[in-house]
Amino acid sequence: MDWSDVVRDFLTIFAVIDPIGSVPVFLFATAKVPPHLHKRFALRAVLIATLVLFGFLIGGQFVLEGLGVRLGAFQVAGGIILFLFALTMIFGESKPSAEIHEAEKDYLSGAVFPLAMPSIASPGAMLGVVILTDNNRFSVAEQSVTAVLLLSVLLFTLVFLLMAQRIYRVIGTTGASVISRVMGIILATIAIDSILQGLEVVGAISLNP
Repeated sequence: MDWSDVVRDFLTIFAVIDPIGSVPVFLFATAKVPPHLHKRFALRAVLIATLVLFGFLIGGQFVLEGLGVRLGAFQVAGGIILFLFALTMIFGESKPSAEIHEAEKDYLSGAVFPLAMPSIASPGAMLGVVILTDNNRFSVAEQSVTAVLLLSVLLFTLVFLLMAQRIYRVIGTTGASVISRVMGIILATIAIDSILQGLEVVGAISLNP
């Protein structure tokens, strides 16, 4: 795995997790939580998201293989889902707005829902880590690098949450919405590339000249 692959994987994981987009969700979910508990709230949310995503990283492909699903087909389906997810980030209700609305229903459990899931450990993130750690395409060393990248993005997320009040004063809801849409554009490009690679794996097309 060269540096371009490392950067690409990092951007993929960063886009699907969208750490900055989770800041407004955190702010709303902690609106009635005592300030001295905010740090514990953030740590709990990130820990739960980490367990979920690493569970998919380690066992996601085994589940698929147990069901007899070819990873190439899963990669195509995953790419389509990631693309649709990206479209909702670009054209639909922004991630912060949509998840803040959900948080209004039950903010007392906000560390688990919607902050840990689906804000941090989103369906796109779960799918992304499975695709990026394909046992048939990547060695254990390469998968370990991806795991480190995932952990680094989750640490970024924790830092953003701990700095939520300062960040929000700078970017506001509009700024978070703009950043979420930029991440959506990046994710859409990555999703199309994933679909093309999946089609090549299953033999539907050839990308080699």
